[in-house]
Amino acid sequence: MRVCVGTIVHHPEDARIAHRQIRALLDAGHQVTYVAPFTHCNVTPSPEIRAVDVPRAVGPRRLKALRAARAALAKGCRDADLLLVHDVDLLLALPRRRPVTVWDVHEDTRGVLEGEAYLPGPLRPVLPRLIGALERRAERRLHLILADESLRAHFPGGHPVVPDHTDVPATAPATGDDRLVYLGRVSRARGAAEMIELARRLRPHGIRLDLIGQADAGVRPLLRDAQREGLLDWFGHVPNAHALRMAEGALSGLSLTHDVPGFRDSTPARVVEYMARGLPVITTPLPGPASLVTGTGCGLLVPFPGAIAQGGAGHDPEDTVEAAVRAVLALRDDPAARAAMGARGHAEALRRFHWPVRAPEFVAQLERWARAPHPAARPSGQALPA
Repeated sequence: MRVCVGTIVHHPEDARIAHRQIRALLDAGHQVTYVAPFTHCNVTPSPEIRAVDVPRAVGPRRLKALRAARAALAKGCRDADLLLVHDVDLLLALPRRRPVTVWDVHEDTRGVLEGEAYLPGPLRPVLPRLIGALERRAERRLHLILADESLRAHFPGGHPVVPDHTDVPATAPATGDDRLVYLGRVSRARGAAEMIELARRLRPHGIRLDLIGQADAGVRPLLRDAQREGLLDWFGHVPNAHALRMAEGALSGLSLTHDVPGFRDSTPARVVEYMARGLPVITTPLPGPASLVTGTGCGLLVPFPGAIAQGGAGHDPEDTVEAAVRAVLALRDDPAARAAMGARGHAEALRRFHWPVRAPEFVAQLERWARAPHPAARPSGQALPA
């Protein structure tokens, strides 16, 4: 099978796209053309794929990237059996002539937009309606896979779920370094300001913070200032396998995500990755992470940061940071409890979240769709095969 994979929003080495899905396709013997912003992200494509370079869609300026993406996808689809796109943006750039097409829905896009600071005021009421229309049209015309069970509320057509699992080592590394770690995109809605303040308050205790991931434009100056002040180390994007090795041994993994609609019903991949590496988790009480932490005893909960954008009732950010300070110091001062939390999280990750167990299901689903008629030809309202 020949598969064309496309993104103009995500980093070309995005863990879900490159290190899980594309890796699974290659390991199954399939050929992959990958349309992605390699030059923009300073990435050298793997020789195992056929790479097509495009601009990256960043902030409100996306028209150039969309135009380039339409031509690139048309080129990438010429001999493809299936097209797999990862951005809602690319629903506007699908070539007219294309093979069976699948949209991998990573998140509740409309909900996430509520926490985006870059959106001009006039766009705030309009863009969610536009995205909603695109999503409804895609559900009628394309195959969908969902990254989380919570997305079924937005896409009720019986679509298969491909969760953000990870490679879980057979044994968990020991913890105890005098540092915290955060994995993933860094933004205000994901607790950037609170993590910087946490690092400031922990400095007298000799505990540092490692931030590993891309950062939104609005928080980059804050991170640079904090790094110059010696509060933390911000590494930017690091390939997933290396980032996970960097996380090993830390006191804890952080997830201080705000209570905004786009995150409310999902479990951040970073929480699963912390568990897989035997790190105790310190997280705000989003339902998914809270259920994992309380159900397995693999970490500690802290209150939500203050409301952002036009969000609802939040908590005082001071309470969040103070609670996180207490949680970190408690883990540092009780090695036995820390080790037990890490071991429980690792055992649960190995049991439920090991990607190699799910990878064959993902590949088999794409293979079935590549052999099936295009979903636009099915009767209206007929569910896709699960």
